[in-house]
Amino acid sequence: MCNKEVTESAVEPDHDPGLVGPASLKTRVLPLVALLLLALIWGYSWVVMKVALDYCPPFLFAALRTFLGAIALFVALILLRRPLRPRALGGTAVLGLLQTTGFVGFLTWALATGAAGRTSVLTYTMPFWLLLMASALLGERLSRAQWGAVLLAFVGLLLIVSPWNLHGGASPFLAVAGAVFWAASAVQAKLLRAKHQLDLLALTFWQMLAGAIPLALVAVLAEREWLVWSATFAVALAYVAILGNAVAWLLWMYILDSMPAGTAGLATLLTPVVGVLSSWFQLGERPGAVEGIGMIAIVGALLWTVLSELTRGRKRLSR
Repeated sequence: MCNKEVTESAVEPDHDPGLVGPASLKTRVLPLVALLLLALIWGYSWVVMKVALDYCPPFLFAALRTFLGAIALFVALILLRRPLRPRALGGTAVLGLLQTTGFVGFLTWALATGAAGRTSVLTYTMPFWLLLMASALLGERLSRAQWGAVLLAFVGLLLIVSPWNLHGGASPFLAVAGAVFWAASAVQAKLLRAKHQLDLLALTFWQMLAGAIPLALVAVLAEREWLVWSATFAVALAYVAILGNAVAWLLWMYILDSMPAGTAGLATLLTPVVGVLSSWFQLGERPGAVEGIGMIAIVGALLWTVLSELTRGRKRLSR
């Protein structure tokens, strides 16, 4: 694989003045457009979800968006003629509990009681929890740059959560819990795909469907309120289910196929930035000084992580 990547890099005509046709558009411009579009979709979805929760209790909304997202992915599987048959049912069910029930459930719960911008930033501490879990469970050693990013993110986390002042409620802790579940689901997905040959789109569909069922049960058993149908809620639900789930996942897979993983990680960096700015402009959620410094620290740690990955990738290719 490494030799193939080196060969492709060596023959790529970076300085060919004649490279201005459709091939250049496909290999260079379109992946960057997809990256920006993905960050905008995922980043603005925090505002959309916050608005939707004015009309619907959190777990019912989480169940609705994941069921509809699963239906959209099912349609995509049919249109793309991808395999539908479920495989590794036990492992896929565990993935669904982590990635859909835990992650989506906790982030929606956090949004229902807290600010959209802050919740988006705390949720995107996922890469740092993933680094720690991968080190403990997968034997992946952290580099000095990664340890530095983790420590910087932890400082930012403390500034946002402010454990010395807990009058802000449980929302920050719920958002962090969602990030931990998201990281655990990434480890589970990696272990699952290491043991089984699985189609990524089909795996995403089946885990989303499996994880949506417990969310629906919690909504039925624990929530006494019901949703209030309106045009605003319908548009918000359609945005999150179709754009935020189905379209975004397809964009993500295209990005992973078109550019290095480290560069693709820029989507992770841009998303909370879009979330904070859009919630500031549309919802009036202006962070305080200490909270703002914490957000900058976490986004800076994300940037540090991405840049270190890009540097390590270039070094591997140059060998």
